[in-house]
Amino acid sequence: MKERNKFLAIIAVFLGAYFIPFDSPVLKRSALEAFMMLREYARAHVLLCLVPAFFIAGAIANFVSRRSVIKYFGAISGALMYFATLTEVPILQGLIGSGMGKGPALALLLAGPALSLPNMLVIKSIIGTKKRLFI
Repeated sequence: MKERNKFLAIIAVFLGAYFIPFDSPVLKRSALEAFMMLREYARAHVLLCLVPAFFIAGAIANFVSRRSVIKYFGAISGALMYFATLTEVPILQGLIGSGMGKGPALALLLAGPALSLPNMLVIKSIIGTKKRLFI
């Protein structure tokens, strides 16, 4: 079964290479646009978000005491630290290295994007202050 799937994948790649019109201007332009989007992603996200996240993780691991991490970061860091999902991993690694348990770190990893301040403001604007979620 495994060999059959590999053989079918090889046939599909060969047929794709045979029938795809690589000399088409639309395909050339779309491939160029894909690489330009990759460049913009590397410039905007990786350099402006991921690199600072590594520095924040190193600062947390070196300068924040274990007691402070356990006491404060588990409860309030999701609301205070606005970061993308990709940049959460190095920050949480720094928090775990400083003494945060893996359970609270995993909860923060899953809830971090939803608990950010911009998301809370959007939720508040949708729900409003007079409506109640729970009775």
